[in-house]
Amino acid sequence: MRRAYATALEGSVEEKEAFVRAAHDRGVTLFNSANIYTGGPHGSNEELLGRALKGRDRSSFCITTKFGIKLPEFKPDLKAESIRGHCEAALSRLQMDYIDLFIVCRQDPATPIEETMMALKELVKEGKIKAIGLSEASSLQIRRAHAVHPICAVEMEYSLFSRGIEADILPTCRELGICVLAYSPIGRGFLTGKISSVDDLPSSGPFMGKDFRAVSPRFAPGAFDANKMLVDRITALATAKGVTTTQLALAWVHSKGADIFPIPGTTKLANLEENLGALLVHLTPEEQDHLESAVNPAQVVGMRYGEHAMAACHENMPTV
Repeated sequence: MRRAYATALEGSVEEKEAFVRAAHDRGVTLFNSANIYTGGPHGSNEELLGRALKGRDRSSFCITTKFGIKLPEFKPDLKAESIRGHCEAALSRLQMDYIDLFIVCRQDPATPIEETMMALKELVKEGKIKAIGLSEASSLQIRRAHAVHPICAVEMEYSLFSRGIEADILPTCRELGICVLAYSPIGRGFLTGKISSVDDLPSSGPFMGKDFRAVSPRFAPGAFDANKMLVDRITALATAKGVTTTQLALAWVHSKGADIFPIPGTTKLANLEENLGALLVHLTPEEQDHLESAVNPAQVVGMRYGEHAMAACHENMPTV
């Protein structure tokens, strides 16, 4: 579900819970959340998932949730003495006995990753979490964490617009047998082709009172038109193939490897079914090359996040 966009505030609690159950009924088994994700006026996203999936076979779905970041200051807290509290709070919100994949949301410059990992390792031993993940970590941090306890997955932004993990992080993950959860695989909605102008973006939302895209550099008035031209190229290729722009963008992520799992967010059933339809779209090597040539990330205008948030992303993490 979209957590930082205006759509997170739409609909009743019953409609939101029904949507989660509808996704599960259609074969969706992985639900991604975080302590900072909102479920709108009805509580956190974790609470929403807990209510919606309550009573269902726990082995039929996987819960991944991130921890350790506080908003609005976006400040990490990954000290060993804090880890158990983060976990217990998440379990309480989810109303579950364990978390399948507990993900370190961002890295804490004040806390060595080894300290955090040792505390998480204890939670694995106790059965409170089944596996450990990282988000927006550098290759070095992944290796250091993996040396303490196996890392199951890293959650990283990956799409036709954002391919920064290909140079170093993705090879490291494959060397160590770590899978990738690709967040924002449709570029926060940009790669759906359904946003025709900046005016289409809501003026308010759950991200500090705004829709996240209202403060996203790639949606800024000076960048939007340039990026929209790239999306139009994808739309043209999608039309020629007889699929939607969204489906082509998701199919590209799927084509990059069986160890990469896109996690698009939505609150609408029609969009969910469109996303699932991407699983039926096959790209030939020639189509993949053509798509990557048409949309060069070097042509994308604007950073993935604003300057403050980018400081906590893998591009600015230690590499030596």
